[in-house]
Amino acid sequence: MNQTNIFKLIQAIEQMNNENIMRFTKAFPYPLGISPILVLHELRKKGPQKQVELAETVGYTKGAMTNIATKLVNLGLAERLYDENDRRTIQLKITAAGEQALTEAQKIGQDVFTQLFEVLNEEEINQYLKIQEKLVKGIQDRKN
Repeated sequence: MNQTNIFKLIQAIEQMNNENIMRFTKAFPYPLGISPILVLHELRKKGPQKQVELAETVGYTKGAMTNIATKLVNLGLAERLYDENDRRTIQLKITAAGEQALTEAQKIGQDVFTQLFEVLNEEEINQYLKIQEKLVKGIQDRKN
């Protein structure tokens, strides 16, 4: 494995990711990064959840999850649900505004990636897809 090419690849990936994040952030009307959007996605997918569960699922610390939850609640994109029997039990739930924001985020993300891949022809897209699938499989294999 050629170390020079690996470092060039890492730089290219970082440059591409940074550019995509900047394009997304510029187009997305909410003052949110990717982390809160991932939390909204989990809430849409699995319904209301305790912040501790969310933190574990998305891989954030409890403190980071508290900050994300507060931001989402303050923007009206999520709400906290309190258990009447135990006020210490708090779940986070996506709101209708959160659903709408998530749908918009997904559309913008799709547009950003569509623009990115427009420079590739069909054969290059197929090659890139095979490489990505191989990398994902390698990650999954290491987890097991």
